Amino acid sequence: MKPAQPETPEPTDAAARRAVAPVVCYPVQTLPRPDMALYRAARETLAPVSEVTVPPREARCFHVPAGHFFRIHCVEGPQVGDLNLWNAQDLNERFYSGKTRALHGTHLSTGDRLWSGFPALRPLATITHDTLDWYGFDAFGGSVHDVIGTRCDPYTNTLLSGEQYHHCCHSNLTRALSAETGLPPARAERLVHDVLNVFMCTGFLRDTGQYFMKQSPVRPGDFLEFFAEQDLLGALSACPGGDCGAEHSSDAAACFPLRVEILCPAPGALAGWNPPEPNGYDGSHGL
Repeated sequence: MKPAQPETPEPTDAAARRAVAPVVCYPVQTLPRPDMALYRAARETLAPVSEVTVPPREARCFHVPAGHFFRIHCVEGPQVGDLNLWNAQDLNERFYSGKTRALHGTHLSTGDRLWSGFPALRPLATITHDTLDWYGFDAFGGSVHDVIGTRCDPYTNTLLSGEQYHHCCHSNLTRALSAETGLPPARAERLVHDVLNVFMCTGFLRDTGQYFMKQSPVRPGDFLEFFAEQDLLGALSACPGGDCGAEHSSDAAACFPLRVEILCPAPGALAGWNPPEPNGYDGSHGL
């Protein structure tokens, strides 16, 4: 734990050092932009083709062809979901929450993209609609749909509580991926990765810097919508924390199902669109 008071006296120029202006690490002016006008027009033609219900404290997988849309719906009560995404043709290409955070910020909304890891480093999906975009950042510094939390997991839970609990989102996603692919659980677990915390309201405490969660503002009827830039395999866990207003990794919270809806645009609605190519770096690393 951090000491209550600094152990090192402030230098005489402390105020000047603190006053130095920040610099954005990754200026994104040259970042390839999604064609949101095209996506908005395609949204007007969407027709549902399938759906998956994710039970409380469980996870389920779903498939989304490239060029389709999918929505994560709050259906019965406020519920947070932990989302993993893979390129369906190569599960080694998966969502990279850290780089997504570095490019778009701590919380995602319409127009932001979910990037895959190295070496492809390309968009897997683009957020095309968010019924919680009105929330913004609250007085505590909290916002929704974060890429700062990792996912609740049984290892941290055991470390902090000494208890064995098997419905943490990490375990839920592992079971779902194993069931969907036939991979042994140990292999599936290695493919589970840091998540987009859908509907979760989070931030950092200003005094200690600790990651916090608070009751999600999501309500039945809300949804977060994505455009699939690649053929996707997704997995969504209905977090055992419910709305994450009190705790997670337990059976105490009220939990509700989530619904994943897959939608197809009309033929020709995406004329001119092509899946993003893998990153152009030559991979030589100077050797």
